[in-house]
Amino acid sequence: MAVLGRGVVPAGEAVLRGDDRGVLHGDGLFETMHLRGGEPWLRDAHLARLRAGAAAIALDLPPTEALVHLLDTIRAGWPPEVEGALRLVCTRGPEGGGPPTVYATLGELPAALRRARRDGLTVATLPLGVAARSRPELGWLPVGIKSTSYAVSTAARRWAARAGFDDVLWVSTDGYVLEGPSANVVWLAGTTLCTVPAAATGVLPGVTARWLLDHAADLGLTAEERLVTPAELAGADGVWLTSSLRGLAEVKSLDETRRPPSIHTPALASLLAFPTG
Repeated sequence: MAVLGRGVVPAGEAVLRGDDRGVLHGDGLFETMHLRGGEPWLRDAHLARLRAGAAAIALDLPPTEALVHLLDTIRAGWPPEVEGALRLVCTRGPEGGGPPTVYATLGELPAALRRARRDGLTVATLPLGVAARSRPELGWLPVGIKSTSYAVSTAARRWAARAGFDDVLWVSTDGYVLEGPSANVVWLAGTTLCTVPAAATGVLPGVTARWLLDHAADLGLTAEERLVTPAELAGADGVWLTSSLRGLAEVKSLDETRRPPSIHTPALASLLAFPTG
């Protein structure tokens, strides 16, 4: 762990105050980056998303140069052959108007994420209780931000574990697939690579999903953001969950219905160039 202004912090040393609003209220943001070859992949895109989220919740962030220096500090000496999970956290700081708390953590990529990338995922749909377009229409509600307030995501993961699934996809009250607790959904409809429109639905704009769609033409595919129903996903030519650490994980079953492996998975995975195995 490294803290802005303090550098690397020895294990066991206090980092957060007990009245930090990130702890008390989940009032903060974070970004998680895949460390490959010792470098944070798509770092600038992650920092841009962090700044957009900070603007949405009126959270003052340090200059980008300071955040980059913090990331460079914690990853110094990391073995380049080891995949890492690099997380940058920014909270609103202590109650009473204290400065933001900014720190970074780095650890080896969990084996479960590598397995998901290699073997795929069993996924269930789960109702979220909101209409697909309702959240952006509220005006007051910050949407599309990577918040440290993770109660809903954690509850969904607990449900998935109890029900025997690897992950879930939330579905709106009007019947559209939205996103997972920590992943975007990407699917192939013929020769069109698709994902859910973030601005229209309030889902998190995925950095990895965006990279895939921006490079779809490299594989002779077109790209499109559109709404999709679970039934349409069931008939797609391929369905994947994407995230910064898992990369591309194929959905091998949806609501207990097996899906045949997509012939397009290797080509899409090659766009991300994640380590295999």
